[in-house]
Amino acid sequence: MTKAVRILGLDPGLRNTGWGIVDSLGNRLTHVAHGVVHSDAKDELAQRLSQLYQALLKVIDLYTPHEAAVEETFVNKNPASTLKLGMARGIVLLAPAQAGILVGEYAANRVKKSIVGVGHADKNQVALMVQRLLPTSGVVSADAADALAVAICHAHYRGIQALSLS
Repeated sequence: MTKAVRILGLDPGLRNTGWGIVDSLGNRLTHVAHGVVHSDAKDELAQRLSQLYQALLKVIDLYTPHEAAVEETFVNKNPASTLKLGMARGIVLLAPAQAGILVGEYAANRVKKSIVGVGHADKNQVALMVQRLLPTSGVVSADAADALAVAICHAHYRGIQALSLS
Protein backbone atom coordinates (compact mmCIF):
# COMPACT_ATOMS: atom_id res chain seq x y z
CA MET A 1 0.00 0.00 0.00
CA THR A 2 1.34 3.41 -0.99
CA LYS A 3 1.74 6.02 1.72
CA ALA A 4 0.44 9.58 1.35
CA VAL A 5 2.96 12.37 0.91
CA ARG A 6 2.45 15.22 3.38
CA ILE A 7 3.08 18.60 1.74
CA LEU A 8 3.60 21.92 3.52
CA GLY A 9 2.66 24.92 1.38
CA LEU A 10 4.02 28.32 2.37
CA ASP A 11 3.02 31.84 1.33
CA PRO A 12 5.82 34.15 2.54
CA GLY A 13 5.22 37.49 4.19
CA LEU A 14 7.04 39.47 6.85
CA ARG A 15 3.92 40.30 8.83
CA ASN A 16 1.85 37.22 7.94
CA THR A 17 3.17 33.95 6.51
CA GLY A 18 0.44 31.53 5.50
CA TRP A 19 0.93 27.80 5.84
CA GLY A 20 -1.19 24.89 4.73
CA ILE A 21 -0.72 21.14 4.85
CA VAL A 22 -2.25 18.54 2.57
CA ASP A 23 -1.76 14.81 2.21
CA SER A 24 -1.40 13.66 -1.39
CA LEU A 25 -2.06 10.07 -2.40
CA GLY A 26 -2.25 9.56 -6.14
CA ASN A 27 -4.64 12.23 -7.39
CA ARG A 28 -6.43 12.48 -4.03
CA LEU A 29 -5.78 15.46 -1.75
CA THR A 30 -6.77 15.62 1.90
CA HIS A 31 -6.71 18.77 4.02
CA VAL A 32 -4.64 18.32 7.18
CA ALA A 33 -4.27 21.80 8.68
CA HIS A 34 -3.66 25.45 7.88
CA GLY A 35 -2.89 28.72 9.60
CA VAL A 36 -0.86 31.89 9.63
CA VAL A 37 2.29 32.71 11.59
CA HIS A 38 2.88 36.33 12.49
CA SER A 39 5.70 38.65 13.40
CA ASP A 40 5.28 41.71 15.59
CA ALA A 41 5.54 44.89 13.50
CA LYS A 42 6.84 46.79 16.56
CA ASP A 43 9.96 44.62 16.77
CA GLU A 44 13.24 45.02 14.92
CA LEU A 45 13.63 43.17 11.62
CA ALA A 46 15.98 40.51 13.01
CA GLN A 47 13.55 39.71 15.81
CA ARG A 48 10.63 39.51 13.38
CA LEU A 49 12.52 37.08 11.16
CA SER A 50 13.34 34.99 14.21
CA GLN A 51 9.65 34.95 15.19
CA LEU A 52 8.70 33.61 11.75
CA TYR A 53 11.45 30.99 11.83
CA GLN A 54 10.54 29.71 15.30
CA ALA A 55 6.83 29.57 14.46
CA LEU A 56 7.49 27.65 11.24
CA LEU A 57 9.70 25.17 13.09
CA LYS A 58 6.78 24.48 15.44
CA VAL A 59 4.46 23.82 12.49
CA ILE A 60 7.04 21.50 10.92
CA ASP A 61 7.59 19.68 14.20
CA LEU A 62 3.86 19.28 14.82
CA TYR A 63 2.84 18.04 11.35
CA THR A 64 6.08 16.39 10.06
CA PRO A 65 5.68 17.16 6.35
CA HIS A 66 7.66 15.14 3.80
CA GLU A 67 7.96 17.97 1.28
CA ALA A 68 7.43 21.72 1.21
CA ALA A 69 6.58 24.27 -1.46
CA VAL A 70 7.03 28.04 -1.38
CA GLU A 71 5.45 30.68 -3.56
CA GLU A 72 7.94 32.91 -5.34
CA THR A 73 7.49 36.57 -4.56
CA PHE A 74 7.00 39.44 -6.94
CA VAL A 75 8.93 42.70 -6.93
CA ASN A 76 7.13 45.65 -5.35
CA LYS A 77 7.53 49.25 -6.44
CA ASN A 78 9.04 50.00 -3.03
CA PRO A 79 12.61 48.58 -2.91
CA ALA A 80 12.71 48.52 0.91
CA SER A 81 9.50 46.46 1.06
CA THR A 82 10.80 44.11 -1.62
CA LEU A 83 14.03 43.58 0.32
CA LYS A 84 12.18 42.84 3.57
CA LEU A 85 9.84 40.42 1.81
CA GLY A 86 12.88 38.72 0.29
CA MET A 87 14.36 38.26 3.75
CA ALA A 88 11.11 36.75 5.02
CA ARG A 89 11.07 34.46 1.99
CA GLY A 90 14.60 33.37 2.86
CA ILE A 91 13.41 32.35 6.32
CA VAL A 92 10.45 30.51 4.81
CA LEU A 93 12.84 28.57 2.56
CA LEU A 94 15.33 27.97 5.36
CA ALA A 95 12.98 26.49 7.97
CA PRO A 96 11.96 23.37 6.01
CA ALA A 97 15.41 23.01 4.43
CA GLN A 98 17.02 22.97 7.89
CA ALA A 99 14.57 20.22 8.84
CA GLY A 100 15.79 18.14 5.89
CA ILE A 101 12.64 18.66 3.84
CA LEU A 102 12.74 18.97 0.04
CA VAL A 103 11.52 22.47 -0.94
CA GLY A 104 9.91 23.28 -4.28
CA GLU A 105 9.32 26.82 -5.54
CA TYR A 106 6.46 27.99 -7.74
CA ALA A 107 5.66 31.28 -9.44
CA ALA A 108 2.40 32.87 -8.30
CA ASN A 109 0.97 32.62 -11.83
CA ARG A 110 1.68 28.86 -11.92
CA VAL A 111 -0.03 28.37 -8.55
CA LYS A 112 -3.09 30.34 -9.63
CA LYS A 113 -3.29 28.58 -12.98
CA SER A 114 -3.10 25.15 -11.34
CA ILE A 115 -5.85 26.03 -8.84
CA VAL A 116 -8.20 28.35 -10.73
CA GLY A 117 -7.24 27.73 -14.36
CA VAL A 118 -6.01 31.27 -15.03
CA GLY A 119 -2.71 32.80 -13.95
CA HIS A 120 -4.12 36.18 -12.98
CA ALA A 121 -6.87 35.04 -10.63
CA ASP A 122 -7.54 37.19 -7.59
CA LYS A 123 -7.24 36.08 -3.95
CA ASN A 124 -11.00 35.49 -3.63
CA GLN A 125 -11.03 33.13 -6.61
CA VAL A 126 -8.07 31.20 -5.17
CA ALA A 127 -9.75 30.93 -1.75
CA LEU A 128 -13.02 29.70 -3.30
CA MET A 129 -11.25 27.03 -5.35
CA VAL A 130 -9.20 25.90 -2.34
CA GLN A 131 -12.46 25.44 -0.42
CA ARG A 132 -13.91 23.48 -3.33
CA LEU A 133 -10.81 21.27 -3.69
CA LEU A 134 -10.43 20.81 0.07
CA PRO A 135 -14.01 20.92 1.41
CA THR A 136 -13.01 19.96 4.96
CA SER A 137 -10.76 23.05 5.21
CA GLY A 138 -13.70 25.31 6.08
CA VAL A 139 -13.35 29.09 5.85
CA VAL A 140 -9.71 29.94 5.27
CA SER A 141 -7.92 33.31 5.56
CA ALA A 142 -6.37 34.69 2.36
CA ASP A 143 -2.81 33.93 3.50
CA ALA A 144 -3.64 30.34 4.50
CA ALA A 145 -5.66 29.81 1.29
CA ASP A 146 -2.66 30.93 -0.76
CA ALA A 147 -0.44 28.51 1.19
CA LEU A 148 -2.87 25.63 0.63
CA ALA A 149 -2.92 26.56 -3.07
CA VAL A 150 0.88 26.29 -3.15
CA ALA A 151 0.68 22.84 -1.52
CA ILE A 152 -1.96 21.73 -4.07
CA CYS A 153 0.16 23.07 -6.93
CA HIS A 154 3.16 21.12 -5.62
CA ALA A 155 1.06 17.97 -5.36
CA HIS A 156 0.16 18.35 -9.04
CA TYR A 157 3.66 19.12 -10.29
CA ARG A 158 5.79 16.87 -8.04
CA GLY A 159 4.94 13.80 -10.11
CA ILE A 160 5.78 15.60 -13.35
CA GLN A 161 9.10 16.75 -11.87
CA ALA A 162 9.94 13.20 -10.73
CA LEU A 163 9.26 11.86 -14.23
CA SER A 164 11.46 14.51 -15.85
CA LEU A 165 14.37 13.59 -13.55
CA SER A 166 14.26 9.89 -14.43
